[in-house]
Amino acid sequence: MLTRFRRPVTVLLTIVLVWAHLDPTQACTGISLKSTDGAVIVGRTVEWALSDAQHNRIMVVPRGKAFVAMTPGGSNGRRWTGRHGFVSMTAYDQPYGPDGLNEKGLYVGMYYLPGYASYHPYDPAQASASMSVGDFMQWMLSSFETVAEVRRNLTGIRVVNVDDPRFGGAALPFHWKIADPTGASIVLELVDGGQMKIYDAFLGVITNTPTYDWHLTNLRNYIGLRPQASEPLSIANLTLGPLGAGSGMVGLPGDFTPPSRFVRAAALTASVRPLPTAGDAVFEAFRILDSFNIPLGAIAPREQVATDIDSATQITSASDLTNVRYYYHTMHNRQVRVIDLKKINFATVREQIIDDDAGPKHPVRELTVK
Repeated sequence: MLTRFRRPVTVLLTIVLVWAHLDPTQACTGISLKSTDGAVIVGRTVEWALSDAQHNRIMVVPRGKAFVAMTPGGSNGRRWTGRHGFVSMTAYDQPYGPDGLNEKGLYVGMYYLPGYASYHPYDPAQASASMSVGDFMQWMLSSFETVAEVRRNLTGIRVVNVDDPRFGGAALPFHWKIADPTGASIVLELVDGGQMKIYDAFLGVITNTPTYDWHLTNLRNYIGLRPQASEPLSIANLTLGPLGAGSGMVGLPGDFTPPSRFVRAAALTASVRPLPTAGDAVFEAFRILDSFNIPLGAIAPREQVATDIDSATQITSASDLTNVRYYYHTMHNRQVRVIDLKKINFATVREQIIDDDAGPKHPVRELTVK
């Protein structure tokens, strides 16, 4: 179902009330895969602690759109005209969300980085170079084709915090994963008042805090992990053998903290079997990311278990950067849906929201036995 973009006022009170009872934690996990035919796939889960962010609403943005970035001073930030059309998740009826894919196959994803992300202080004299976190994502998606092109154009960009009551009026501390069809993938972080750090994304893996360099160092604690089973060990007159499959992965962390998810994502990505086609890689990405689904109530105190979908995995996406196709399924509808960007005329398409979760949830197909 297509609905026009709207900004309901009622969501503001809901978010503020929930904010009073829950910490603003987000536990997203991202990976990348490559099929043997050369297709590059980027997948991720999305969790958000402030009730249902309605990430299932996918925004379509035409080529040639005129953008004006937000700053703490209002709509007075950087201005630009988009060169490329794109699709993007949204959140709380805002024109941006956790990730997006443009018509050239450039992917941009935002991941929560509380306690470490630190943006430029707002200077009204530099408003024309300033933009909010959401604008920064839209600027990259609408302006560039490759990771290299993004890197060349980062000089002079000032990302500033813009308080948004839809997110409880809190700061939105993010870092970004940027990838393209060549397989290039980087993680961009802003720390210490806007100091930019750029890392090559190891296997395309990304989670949340701490900063990316810490996660890479932490991997050294798990160098003994391997997919093959452990060999039997004889001590004195006793032989100790594996109890079953998976003994090589004993010690793989299974909790939902960002460090544990980073290690688990790296291990599962590194051990993936050969994937012949893009379609194989897309659905392998979904299978791997199933390991990171957070059930309702799993990371909230029992007395604070919400009636909504707070902190749980709300949507999982897989972007085929080579064939420019955006796949996703949601908590309310596990059927995988796809948007083929090559079939969209971004020169003429109107800006719109696709909401395919409306109506019956969890469609089930009954098999007839004769």
